[in-house]
Amino acid sequence: MQRRSFIKKSSYAGLALSIVPGISLSQETEYSISELMGKEDIELYGKDINLRKAAHDSFLEMKKAAYSDGMDLKIVSSYRSFYRQEAIWERKYLQYTEDRGLTKLGAIEKIIEYSTIPGTSRHHWGTDIDIIDGYPRTTGDVLVPEKFGEGGPFELLKKWMDENANKFGYYLVYTDHPKRKGFKYEPWHYSYAPISIPMLKAFRRKNIFKLILEEDIIGNENFTSGFLKSYIQNNILDINPKLL
Repeated sequence: MQRRSFIKKSSYAGLALSIVPGISLSQETEYSISELMGKEDIELYGKDINLRKAAHDSFLEMKKAAYSDGMDLKIVSSYRSFYRQEAIWERKYLQYTEDRGLTKLGAIEKIIEYSTIPGTSRHHWGTDIDIIDGYPRTTGDVLVPEKFGEGGPFELLKKWMDENANKFGYYLVYTDHPKRKGFKYEPWHYSYAPISIPMLKAFRRKNIFKLILEEDIIGNENFTSGFLKSYIQNNILDINPKLL
C-alpha cells in the first residue's frame, strides 16, 4: 500500500539565499535507506509544491522572482514515493512490451531514457522539481525538450532559469552536455543542491546494486550485473557535476 506523505502548509518565508560562488550544504544528516528510496514518510511543505522545508522556501523565492519577470513558475512534479515510481515503471514496461512489442530488455532500455528504476529516483528526496511556465498555452506533453528550446513555449523560462536558478540553490540535473551519458536531456528538471548533494553522497555509501536487486520490480530478471553497473554509473551519477 502506498504511504501518504504528510504535507505541511507553510507560510511564505522570507528566505533569500546569498548569491555566493559556493553552495551552503545542509548540516550533516543521517538518511536511512528507506528515506533515500522513497519508502519513508517525510515532511513535505506547500500545496502543490511538496518539497522539504528549505527547498520549498527557496522555490517560493525563485517563483516570486520569476513572477516579477513575467513568468509563472509551475511545478509539474516534485516529491514522488517509491510506490508512485513503481507504478510509473510498471505502466511503461507493460506499454512497451505488450502494446509496442518490444523485448523485455528493449522495454527497460526505453524506460530509462527518462524514467528511473523505483528506489533510485532523485524525486524520492523532496529536493527535485520538474517545472514549466504556466502562462504560455500549449498542447500535449509539456515535458518535451523542444518546448524549452528556441521558439518553444518555455524558451524564455529556460533562459531565465539558466541565469537565475543557481542563485536560489537550484541546478539543472540532466544537462545537454554532449559527453554526458544516462538519462536524456531534461531542461525542466532542477534539484535543490544544499540538500540533494548530501543525500546523493549518502545514497552512494549504500550498496545500490544490492538494494535494486532486492526489490520485486517487474522486469528485474533482466537486471544483469553489467546493466546495473552501467545504470548506476551513467544514470545515477552522470549528472551536472555541480550536484556531485
